[in-house]
Amino acid sequence: MKRLLSKAELTTADRVSLYKSTIFFQWLIVGIVVWRCVARGVGPDELGIAVSDPWRITWTTIALAGFLCVNQIIGLRRITRMPEDKRGSLFAITERIMPRGTRETILFAALACTAGISEEFLYRGFAFMAFVRVFVNFVPPNAVAAILSSAWFSLAHFYQGRRGIITTFVVGMIFALFRIWTGRLIPAIVSHAGIDLVVGIYAAKLLRKA
Repeated sequence: MKRLLSKAELTTADRVSLYKSTIFFQWLIVGIVVWRCVARGVGPDELGIAVSDPWRITWTTIALAGFLCVNQIIGLRRITRMPEDKRGSLFAITERIMPRGTRETILFAALACTAGISEEFLYRGFAFMAFVRVFVNFVPPNAVAAILSSAWFSLAHFYQGRRGIITTFVVGMIFALFRIWTGRLIPAIVSHAGIDLVVGIYAAKLLRKA
């Protein structure tokens, strides 16, 4: 990201390379973590990926994803009405890496779905489980796991600057709370992918109209 953002202008090849490499490495990390979880006897229920209570999970997923995506759309519409120098560095980064054209859009959609699945599995699944195991005998484990896994999640977005770190921490806490409440990752996975799709595809559409 530092190398790409240091360029004056990103090309199609730059964005495609970013999308493909991110997809590859995220699935690689998921594969390694799954391998170690199986080796250590970590079950799907502990990771939040077991199947249970489908109706509750369905309506919770629809409500959470709908609320967050609508909120994102409203925020993007407000930002794109501002002068360019008032939109902030986070939106400037987003604008540079959002897709242009059909091929980029398809790859970006694949990236958004990958991020929704892999990042939620890694942070709200694996990291959350690990922190619960560490602190279960000392403090309320779910609360500590929610805070620490969200902090780790936000630090992974360090390249987005202070505002990006704060935003991803807050979103991470929301996802962690729903993971605790439902015991499952599906609401967070769908909402995460939905937010990324809105940012990448809808924002690009708004900027073309501006």
